[in-house]
Amino acid sequence: QVQLVESGGGLVQPGGSLRLSCAISGISIGIYVMAWYRQAPGKQRELVAVITKRDITNYADSVKGRFTVSRDNAKNTVYLQMNSLKPEDSAVYYCKLTGPGRDYWGQGTQVTVSS
Repeated sequence: QVQLVESGGGLVQPGGSLRLSCAISGISIGIYVMAWYRQAPGKQRELVAVITKRDITNYADSVKGRFTVSRDNAKNTVYLQMNSLKPEDSAVYYCKLTGPGRDYWGQGTQVTVSS
């Protein structure tokens, strides 16, 4: 079956960087849209970044210029490079694959930005 596994989260100081990875198994990601979402406590899950099969990207206004989404189809992996992190970026980050007939989600990875 299709599985998405996020990794790379952790505790980082404001201004720091993290690189999240999302490893996908059970399906080849090459033709699908991939996305990163995040959810902070008490808030709704929100879209952070999207990357299409042609590597067209789009970002939430709050992360533009700081975050970069990329994909390596050969490794079946999607990445989220996060720079200049702020406390308000703290959340559980989820990877999503928009597949044939349904969406697939990972279990999430916690990112905490704090001094």
